[in-house]
Amino acid sequence: MPVDRAGLDRFDLAILRILQTDGRISAVELARRIGLSKSPTQARMKRLEEAGVITGYRAILDPIRMGQAHVAFVEVRLSDTREAALTAFNRAVLGVPEVEQCHMMASSFDYLLKVRTADIQAYRRVLGETISTLPHVASTSTYVAMEAVKEVF
Repeated sequence: MPVDRAGLDRFDLAILRILQTDGRISAVELARRIGLSKSPTQARMKRLEEAGVITGYRAILDPIRMGQAHVAFVEVRLSDTREAALTAFNRAVLGVPEVEQCHMMASSFDYLLKVRTADIQAYRRVLGETISTLPHVASTSTYVAMEAVKEVF
């Protein structure tokens, strides 16, 4: 049963806000913090999960400690933007582990990629050997991030 934003009450929004920052919080503590008992809190969580509002729980890794400190944003222009070309690009980019995010854009370019690597040399290899060879890539432009001021995971 889908839930739309209008169908979320203050308790649902509180649950979501808290879980975004502490996905391992106990149901008892979550219930205490939102002002409900444990059973209704768990029922709300289950409803939000079943509706696809909560899509999962995961560990958030520190990319710098994982040796992946270099971030570049890449504008990608395709040589063909018919549906078959877009589908081919979309499928291929899913297989590139260094691409953290890929967004189709309504802009002067077609896609914006967030690429994370160990350093500029590794990025150069990924760009030249992988990204540039994806289906229908005509050109790319790179913007290197100097510092992450805010990142939401």
